[in-house]
Amino acid sequence: MIQKVPVITIDGASGTGKGVVTRLIAKKLGWHFLDSGVLYRVLALASVKHGISEKDEQALCLLAQDLDVRFISHEPWEIPRILLEGQDVTQAIRTEKMGNLASIVGELSNVRQALLDRQRAFREPPGLVTDGRDMGTVIFPDASVKIFLTASIEERARRRRLQLKEQGIDVNLAALVGELSLRDQRDQQRTVAPGIRIDTDQMTIEEVVNQILSEAHKVFPELSLGNST
Repeated sequence: MIQKVPVITIDGASGTGKGVVTRLIAKKLGWHFLDSGVLYRVLALASVKHGISEKDEQALCLLAQDLDVRFISHEPWEIPRILLEGQDVTQAIRTEKMGNLASIVGELSNVRQALLDRQRAFREPPGLVTDGRDMGTVIFPDASVKIFLTASIEERARRRRLQLKEQGIDVNLAALVGELSLRDQRDQQRTVAPGIRIDTDQMTIEEVVNQILSEAHKVFPELSLGNST
């Protein structure tokens, strides 16, 4: 019997730090990582570029199936450069506008289905750490370690504001709380992801990473942290 490539899924509400945590764990393990939200952001940008409404599910599905996107990185755990139809969109997809549009597009079940195979293609040796919705329920239901991160909406908004300020973008904290609240409302209809719940409100990124690695070592005691430095 062929051993499947191991997968660790990390889910949670927007602003819980799952993106940073996912990449750090992938780096420490020397595994690949998948930020599934990036695919939805790329699709959102492509829809704007091609004049497709976020309500046109059929057109969005066709666009998703033929999405001309490439991810370029030197190491599997690095944040990749993202090329959409040959154009570098690494920064363009990170705007709040694209984040909100991606959230809306991601609600369409047929669109999620259209991107399913693209996400599963990231499962390569020696392993994969994933960030995003549906990871532990639909995309990789056989994942050995499933994590769900939580945090208060105020803390998530504060973290997101700091993240944006580092990019030179100043956003009103109250506005961020409002946007996160809308995303939470949209997410209320989704299936609650299974797994170990970790409340990150009073935790540092390092503490969250170490706790997840501890859970992973229970399942994979042979794991090496050769890339942790």
